[in-house]
Amino acid sequence: MARRPRRQARPARAARPSTNQATAAPASQRDKIIAALLALLAEKSIEQIGFAEIAEGAGVSLVELRDAFGSPLAIVAAYFKDVDRAILAEDRSDMAEEPARERLFDVLMRRLEIMAPHRQAVRSLARSARHNAPLAFALNGLAVRSQKWMLAAAGIHASGPRGALRAQGLAMLFSSVVRTWVRDDDEGLARTMATLDRALGRGQRLSGLLDDLCFIPSRLCRLRPRRRRDDDDTEESYAA
Repeated sequence: MARRPRRQARPARAARPSTNQATAAPASQRDKIIAALLALLAEKSIEQIGFAEIAEGAGVSLVELRDAFGSPLAIVAAYFKDVDRAILAEDRSDMAEEPARERLFDVLMRRLEIMAPHRQAVRSLARSARHNAPLAFALNGLAVRSQKWMLAAAGIHASGPRGALRAQGLAMLFSSVVRTWVRDDDEGLARTMATLDRALGRGQRLSGLLDDLCFIPSRLCRLRPRRRRDDDDTEESYAA
């Protein structure tokens, strides 16, 4: 059945606050540290960033930085968490009657809206992940954890082994959308929305349906014992 045309622009929710913890000016020491790392990531790779630079940018001492975070990756994880919380705090009751695919589309586009002020930092992390396997693995873990919450925000079951597969599949799907988003200069994000819509469509067709959308990568669905041909093809999931 043909889907209705995708809207060209996404109107803001009436109840949506103009600012949130992920995008507002930093207030606490923790927020200053996160903002400092994101600013540095917009200029250089995470491998080139030292603790002293982060502390200087945040206006804190090395002792205070150590008390707050143990590594730059821990700061990235805190940023992921802030984005998650900003989405989970929103009232999504106006989407309750929409199909699962539409609800998830709305949640993921909202995630990109929140991440928009730090697009260059996300692009920097993506670039590093393509050449740093341990970093890619760590970022994938953070992305899967975040996508479990995004599924929950969209009203899609994300518990148990099947939920874990859904979250991993969605993390991979979202990473492909982020690759388009970091290069999409259109104010309405038309290319990004089209990419996300196609990706959700492929995920729905390849993974099938239960009571709601089941995002399991096709390579995992078709996996058979003693066959590992597709193992090396796993995409790096670097999206926040």
